[in-house]
Amino acid sequence: MVSVILTTSPKENSGFKYGLEVKDKASAQPTSTQATVNIQAAALNHRDVWILKGMYPGIVPGSIIGSDAVGVIGSDVASFKQGQRVLINPGTGWDKDPRAPEGTYRILGLLPCIGTLTDTVAVESDELVACPEHLSTVEAAALPLAGLTAYRALFTKAKVLAGEHVLITGIGGGVALFALQFAVAAGAHVYVTSSNPKKIEQAIALGAKGGVNYKDDKCIADLKKLLDGNLLSAVVDGAGGPLYNQYPKVMRPGGIIANYGQTAGGPGVNYSMGNVLKHIDVCGSTMGSRAEFQAMVAFVDKHKIKPVVSRVWQTLNEGSINEAIDFMRNGEQFGKLVIQIGAPGSPRTTKL
Repeated sequence: MVSVILTTSPKENSGFKYGLEVKDKASAQPTSTQATVNIQAAALNHRDVWILKGMYPGIVPGSIIGSDAVGVIGSDVASFKQGQRVLINPGTGWDKDPRAPEGTYRILGLLPCIGTLTDTVAVESDELVACPEHLSTVEAAALPLAGLTAYRALFTKAKVLAGEHVLITGIGGGVALFALQFAVAAGAHVYVTSSNPKKIEQAIALGAKGGVNYKDDKCIADLKKLLDGNLLSAVVDGAGGPLYNQYPKVMRPGGIIANYGQTAGGPGVNYSMGNVLKHIDVCGSTMGSRAEFQAMVAFVDKHKIKPVVSRVWQTLNEGSINEAIDFMRNGEQFGKLVIQIGAPGSPRTTKL
């Protein structure tokens, strides 16, 4: 079994605390409640970069990294047939409570959980969902973690409805793009932020009404012009940062800010009296439950949503995984980065 293993030996001059090694590792034998899944493709997440930096909790060297994958069932089990294509829930330990996990919740890619950058895994059958037929292998691999995070933040936490006005920050990342696609499919009016004008143009092509540069001192004024008298019902944000004090200026009373990350660094989110006086809720959101994962996949199937894939590597080796990590760390992508497992070839760029 070829796997990408987390090591304590970082690549020279990488700036990382940890490294990656591609090597053979014995396959786990499935229990009576598990299915063997032969991985066809896996995707990277920013979480993988944070792990390599040593800036993530619960890091365990020796883990197989990766949280996203699509694969086929190795043999008949439970409600799945041999050869059936499935998606793997990227987390474990959370059944259906909409408030938070019922017990200990873990994300795939760090021991004691499996990782998906490998060719074969043993997975609990109830953590599998049939893959929508309209998705290619590469598109399917891109969906699980970012799609689940976006679905919960947008619908469970921010409670977005058709006709509402929504701001999605940091467009270009996987979660932000899924939030955009999901909100548009639900009938909401979507606006985005980015420091890259090209990414705003690409978001508009996907259905956004417009976007603003968050590095511009006048970005909230520019957003107000785009809203044309309307007010935001929700902000879906993965950055945190200084704009929180200004969001109330463009939000309706009782609006919701769903925060799924604080990549901007600094002091973090500031909850001001402006939020208090307008009854604006700020709520944290991380990943989602098994029930939300199933609902997300059904939503994608119903609306025939296709994940945005920025780049694909057609084989898994040390060269492809290191190049993909560097590509993600540099923030060059608009969409997900996917590695096909065991397929020959060289990297190619997917046109958007």
